[in-house]
Amino acid sequence: MTRTPFLQPLMRAALAALSLAATTAGAQATPAPATKATPAPAAKATPAEAKQFAAKLNTDLKQLWTRQATAEWIKSTYITDDTERNAASINEEVMAYVNGAIKESRRFDGLKLDADTARMLHLLRVSQTLPAPANATQRAELATTAAKLEGLYGKGKYCGKDGKGKCRDLEELSDVMAESRNADELLDAWQGWHSISRPMRPLYSQLVTLSNAGAKDIGFSDLGTLWRSSYDMQPAEFEQEAQRLWGQVKPMYDELHCYVRGRLAKQYGEAKVPAGKPIPAHLLGNMWAQEWNNIYPLVEPFPGQANLDVGATLVKQGYDSQKMVKLGEKFFTSLGLKPLPQSFWERSQFTKPKDRDVVCHASAWDVTYDNDLRIKMCIKPTEEDLVTIHHELGHNYYYTYYYKLPVLFQAGANDGFHEAIGDALTLSITPGYLQQAGLLSAVEKNDKNVINLQLKDALEKVAFLPFGLLVDQWRWDVFSGKVKPADYNKSWWELRQKYQGVAAPVARTEQDFDPGAKYHVPANVPYTRYFLARILQFQFHKALCEAAGIKGPLNECSIYGNKAAGQRLQAMLELGASKPWPEALAAMTGGKQMDATPMLEYFAPLRRWLQEQNKGQKCGW
Repeated sequence: MTRTPFLQPLMRAALAALSLAATTAGAQATPAPATKATPAPAAKATPAEAKQFAAKLNTDLKQLWTRQATAEWIKSTYITDDTERNAASINEEVMAYVNGAIKESRRFDGLKLDADTARMLHLLRVSQTLPAPANATQRAELATTAAKLEGLYGKGKYCGKDGKGKCRDLEELSDVMAESRNADELLDAWQGWHSISRPMRPLYSQLVTLSNAGAKDIGFSDLGTLWRSSYDMQPAEFEQEAQRLWGQVKPMYDELHCYVRGRLAKQYGEAKVPAGKPIPAHLLGNMWAQEWNNIYPLVEPFPGQANLDVGATLVKQGYDSQKMVKLGEKFFTSLGLKPLPQSFWERSQFTKPKDRDVVCHASAWDVTYDNDLRIKMCIKPTEEDLVTIHHELGHNYYYTYYYKLPVLFQAGANDGFHEAIGDALTLSITPGYLQQAGLLSAVEKNDKNVINLQLKDALEKVAFLPFGLLVDQWRWDVFSGKVKPADYNKSWWELRQKYQGVAAPVARTEQDFDPGAKYHVPANVPYTRYFLARILQFQFHKALCEAAGIKGPLNECSIYGNKAAGQRLQAMLELGASKPWPEALAAMTGGKQMDATPMLEYFAPLRRWLQEQNKGQKCGW
């Protein structure tokens, strides 16, 4: 077996330890000299050594993370026991190396380092979302457990209540959730998918124990504390910041919730959707009730106005997956940004293969950390997928503008930034942009059309906010031990009700593991980034519209074709994670604090309308 370069530092350290042990053992067998020599004091670490360490670290990590990303790409696009085992093995190597590197980096604590070196060492320390325990057996167990959890999700299928019906995967069940208006069909699809996560429960408990051990080995009290430490502020301060932002947007969410519940009561009856109570989770058009845009036809304010859904047009005009992605790329190049590399078109997964299991959850990649850009999707000719393509390309364009930085800087200023870039540009997918793209005929500008469009947007962007916050609220409590394994499901639904005003449609027990029915939980992907992205995207959008010199209502602004906006965007993308996020935010917006005010400004017309509609209604839950 060939020894890989990135393991050499650990091997040298192990050999040094063995050498020291042998020397000590030998000394015990030899008579002590008459005069005992005073041992030389250990050499103090220096800033120059820290800089050399960081440089070597970037070289090693680029090789190691490339191997890891390659294995993960293969596992996600070809799910088998072999590809899972291969990914687990490489993930174990990554865990071992990073864990050792973090421990070695602690000898530079307290030194006055140059800004780049200090930031690299900080980013190293918070780089692992799944830190490895020092114990080799536990480390292998963690890697295997993590691979099994994601595999269970990717292979999940529901074959009817008796297990003898037609087997349907998440994609097929999600189609039912999006399209059916039959409450029984919706309930069956909801229960079916949530049944696939029950076997995950003991594995997840194991993951928590092992990953917490890894977090403690590198100086954090638990995994949640490690995650919150990646935001350039103290973990407790970050929790307060997230709650502050939620406080800004909660009144708007409550107004939307009240209106939607009233309309659903007209569709399904007040017995099923009573006023003043949480909304049953299976009636909101999405498997997790996280976004509600699929029920737009049920809650449309002014039926008969212009149809703003371009799905039918995509089909009529023969848009296949690549043509849809080409349209997304054209948006970015219209801003003066460079085209995607040819390898992107050759290596991406655009559609669902017919011959194997794959993870269809959309994601963007730079597999070699060297502009090897790809997306992984199972694209259909729908408006939702067109928007998702723009979002995923936002990740790719972040990658392509920072890939020449040291690999530790190849990340968003914080993880919310990465999600917000593509989302911000989707705000420019206005009727005007869709008309320019030939996907929408001219739409008369009137108040009714504005409210229709804003409600459609709010059903995705505003409805998502509490879910985006609560997923990690639940995990932080699980990681800290505040929520015990015996209360996993109970705690999950308490948070769903508290933040979302959403309830399980049927009784749940601790035999269930409903958090596991959401990809990011078994895949161990932090989720607060998506909440932050919903806030940041409107800050970015406002800043880009101002850079473009566009006046008028924020909800009508599209930066498509504006090179000045593209220059402002590129200036932030090029920073990657090389600066703390407040500095990157300032490069885009001029300010250093995350703020939901632009989001409230964007939806101001809708809020005024909702407040009128909700008069006399029993709002809240």
